[in-house]
This record gives sequence, structure tokens and C-alpha cells, in this order.
Amino acid sequence: MKFSIVTPSLNQGGFIRDCIESVRAQTGVDWEHIVIDAGSTDETISIVKEYPHLKWISEPDKGMSDGINKGFLKAQGEWLMWLNADDYLVPGSLAKVAEFAKKNADADVIYGECIFVDESKKVIRRRWEHGFDFSILLFYGCFIPSTSTFIQRKVIAAGELLNIEYRVCMDFELYVRLSEHGYKFKFLPDALACFRWHPTNTSTTQSKRRYQERLRVQQEYLRRHGKNWIAGEKTIFALWRLITIKRLVLRLVSRYFRRQNV
Repeated sequence: MKFSIVTPSLNQGGFIRDCIESVRAQTGVDWEHIVIDAGSTDETISIVKEYPHLKWISEPDKGMSDGINKGFLKAQGEWLMWLNADDYLVPGSLAKVAEFAKKNADADVIYGECIFVDESKKVIRRRWEHGFDFSILLFYGCFIPSTSTFIQRKVIAAGELLNIEYRVCMDFELYVRLSEHGYKFKFLPDALACFRWHPTNTSTTQSKRRYQERLRVQQEYLRRHGKNWIAGEKTIFALWRLITIKRLVLRLVSRYFRRQNV
């Protein structure tokens, strides 16, 4: 089983070494690491050149989604994922995914949990998750951490690439679409990667666009399925509040049973 790790990058020289080293430290599995740089002007390229095992290009693109797609189309692995240049894998995570995939042969998408860290890699908190629930995905938003998500190559080969019109919620749009098309999501209850919060990451700087893109995905899905009567912004917000309670319960139950099995 081979993994393809795709890292989109633009001027992330302060963080990308951690990302590269975290992949290089993975043992017990076969992997390749592909860096798709959008034309960095900082030290990113000089750092990338230090690692001859990397497959990389540096050229202008149409945004991060476009860069990730380029990497996916170059990938040779059976399981693909994108790991942002400012994030990094937890030691042993690829081996855990490989073992889980063998036990869950019907899985098209495997997702785990992540750990939130700050710029200095200090742990902020563990993000606890739960099994797949489409109503939570659609109405709460993307509870599936992209930095801990692995997609079967056959899904990408079927043309399920990221929609480049989305620059923040591209993962949300993809997961809703994959679920709509019948692909199976399986939850691996373990932390697989670290997500780094810092002043310039997209999650911090693009909150307004994230809301707009999430609403667009929700409304377009509901309208495609003849549910215009609940596609209004206020109705979706009301449903978000209800679904948030459901998500809280599932997270608590998930944590409880894991503690019982320790």
C-alpha cells in the first residue's frame, strides 16, 4: 500500500520544513511526497531543494484547490491526502491508516482527528471527532479535518477533484459531493496530524469567505434535492444550532466508549 502526500505551498518557508520532516519520519509504509508550490518568493524553494526525495514544481496556479488537484493528478499512491505546508503528520499516522484500511476494505475515504497547535508547535487542544454523519456534515459544516483525511486513488481517477471555485471550503464541497455520489466515509478514532493556527493561515484570515462558501454548498445541495423550503439562510442557521447539539452528543459518546476500551 502506497500513500501520496500532496502539499500545496505559497510562501510557507517558516513552516514547510516541519511538514516535510513529518512525512519523511513515517515508517512501515511506502509513500511519496509531492510539493506543489505556487511561486513562492521566500525561502520555501531553497528548503524544498534540500530534500531530493521530494517531487515538486513551482509555478503560478489558480489557487490552492488548483494546486492540490495538480498534485493529485501526479500521485501514484493508492491513498491520497493533502497536507498543508504549515501542518504536519503525527509519527506513525500512515501506518495506522494502512492498518485501518486493510480492516475496512469498503472505505473510500478515511478520516481521523487532528491536534491544534500554535506557531511554536505547542498543543492548544485535541479535536475529538465521531463517526460519519451526513446531516452533521451538511448543516454543521466540515467537521472532517482535511489534514487527517485520506482518499482512495480510484475516487480521484473517477474525476472527483476539488472545485477550484472554492478557496476556503473546498474540502467541505468535496466531502458533500463524495457523500452525495455514494462514496463511503470511515472514521479512524486517532489523531493523525497537527493543524497549526497562526495569524496568516486561511482559517484565520478568510472567515467571511468561509461562511459564504459553506452557505453556497448547503443551498446548492438542498436545491438539487428539491428542498428549497429549508434552503434559506435563516433556516440553515437554525438547523446548524440543532445539529450542533447532535454533534456534541456524538463527540461525547465517542470519547466515552474510547475511554472504556483503554
